[in-house]
Amino acid sequence: MKLKLPILFSSLCLVLNSAVAAGGGAVLSDPNAALGKHFHPQGNLPSDTTLKQRDVNKASLPLDDTRDFDEAKRGFIAAPDYKQIMAENGGVAWDMASYDWLLDGKDFDSIHPSLQRQAVLNMAYGLFEVIPDKIYQVRGYDLANISFIKSDNGWIVFDPLTAKETAAAALKFINEQLGERPVVAVVYSHSHADHFGGVRGVVDDADVQSGKVKIIAPVGFMENAVSENVYAGNAMNRRLFFQYGVLLPRSPFGHVDQAIGKNTAAGNLGLIAPNTIISQPYETLTIDGVTMEFQNTPGTEAPAEMNTYFPQMKAFWAAENITGTVHNIYTLRGALVRDALQWSKGINEALYRYGTEADVMFASHSWPRWGNDRIQEIMRAQRDIYANLNNEVLHLANQGVTINEIHNQYQPPKSLQQQWAAHSYHGSEAHNSRAVINRYLGYWDGNPATLIPLSPSESAPLYVEMMGGSDKIIAKGQQLYDQGNYKLAQEILNKLVYAEPANRAAKDLLADVFEQIGYQQESTSVRNSFLAAAYELRSGIPTGNIPKTTSADLTKAMSTGLWLDFLGIMLDSKQAEGKEFIINMLLPDVNEQYVVELSNGTLTNIKGVQAKDPDLTLTINRSDLEPVMMAAKSFEDQIKAGKVKHTGDLQHFKDLQSMMVVFTPDFELMPGTKQP
Repeated sequence: MKLKLPILFSSLCLVLNSAVAAGGGAVLSDPNAALGKHFHPQGNLPSDTTLKQRDVNKASLPLDDTRDFDEAKRGFIAAPDYKQIMAENGGVAWDMASYDWLLDGKDFDSIHPSLQRQAVLNMAYGLFEVIPDKIYQVRGYDLANISFIKSDNGWIVFDPLTAKETAAAALKFINEQLGERPVVAVVYSHSHADHFGGVRGVVDDADVQSGKVKIIAPVGFMENAVSENVYAGNAMNRRLFFQYGVLLPRSPFGHVDQAIGKNTAAGNLGLIAPNTIISQPYETLTIDGVTMEFQNTPGTEAPAEMNTYFPQMKAFWAAENITGTVHNIYTLRGALVRDALQWSKGINEALYRYGTEADVMFASHSWPRWGNDRIQEIMRAQRDIYANLNNEVLHLANQGVTINEIHNQYQPPKSLQQQWAAHSYHGSEAHNSRAVINRYLGYWDGNPATLIPLSPSESAPLYVEMMGGSDKIIAKGQQLYDQGNYKLAQEILNKLVYAEPANRAAKDLLADVFEQIGYQQESTSVRNSFLAAAYELRSGIPTGNIPKTTSADLTKAMSTGLWLDFLGIMLDSKQAEGKEFIINMLLPDVNEQYVVELSNGTLTNIKGVQAKDPDLTLTINRSDLEPVMMAAKSFEDQIKAGKVKHTGDLQHFKDLQSMMVVFTPDFELMPGTKQP
């Protein structure tokens, strides 16, 4: 669909705000969950094969090590008398009550026993003391933890959650329990939204701009906070439905946990730009009597991230570099592949600089660890699992194991398998091992047959024909399902669904297969992906509200170049074919200038340059462009208001706007699932 200019910019804002999503994300506690009744009429209970696999999994776990439970409840002060936090728009921003069934003490057959253990640990909810009269955390208010450091005159807040509503509720709760104190500083540990999005719930712009409140962030924070979800943002939002299970009801047969927390808040996401940047590898600041040494760890869990050490308290803040799970090297929603070796090295540096003397380690997810021996144990476990993932995968790759084989061969050493902190609840050994090969060798396995492959919809009909048609495939698929050979059943049924997207029997049987595979997974990302695909195969793609990945604040924070880059992505190159023009763009209030050029069906831009003979010159202050970027005003509105000056033919700009395409996150991930 082609857009007029006002709609074009509205579309950009809409894409960034992720307003279209799956209805399961808004589903509250399933009343039948405790009774063991599946939420979907076509849903199945765990098969005998899944039950046997669960017993095998359970027998392999170090269940006699219960220290995590002791640490998760240590320092508990109080829990609020409510379990829902309402959003400003009248909806529910956060709902812990939807997971209460996890506390019934029942052993759920449809959840990997290790994952169920993690899900129960993440039910911690309320105010916790990390160091008496010094460090506190409010946990269970969002995907992340919000931490409060008691300074001479107020609070230093670490990672103010995803949403304004949940952060404000956490601040209100700690002030009610411990006495009201002003926020004197905020630290963003890294550039992911669940660590800064709630900032407007704890401070306001005026106090930050005046310097009364410091907002501290690692170098590269703003660029990475804004850019990660822009270029491929629409595709990421759609894939998010699978990895995070936002369409799944919360039940033993659906969403049970998100590994690093219960779920993500669905309130108002904001951003206030930091006024203090940590740019050196190690940098020390003293804020209101609290001394902090920051360790920049770029290229680990986030492109811009930092740990913090409190020498006065012998306390180490591990950001999201060390949590209660192995993280994603490749995140299934889509992102640049991370560097497992660099991640390991960042932990190792922290171990030898801080870990040898720290008495407590706390982080933006999971629970604190106390005692130097325990801290070093966890740091070494996580250091070693990331290093082993990198090194062993490359060891196998250098012996010829390919990206299409590695996930069936790589296993961590048994000593790491027996340490809870080395279990993959957020990442998985399967997709992380493939990510390592992809980082170093790319996606090709070296076989020319896979170098220019047919699309699944093109190859599937040939497979179906050669296998003797749909009836034979369904019969064989059912036989494999009954035998518990789910991956073999998946292999042939997936081909049939691509060949015949309207084949109801094929989609239902593939959903049954996906469901059993999902029940068997320890990783939330993998479990959710299989169960979400099963849900969509049975019911189509639902609609509803999901947690936002960005907001007007983040759109405003986009650099002009980033915004112009995204326009290049939105351009329909077929419509642009044969059209050429050059536009000079000037933003005098920020002293920026760009050349925007359309040629060869491609839109490019370059900063700091002006063309000698442009077809059009546009002059607009950046402050007047920002309402357009946020879809608050159209470009025509600004022209009529005298905010835009132009020389040359404005028709070129009108042509440009007619070539833009709206992205909506409702495309199919599985064939035949889009609602008419």
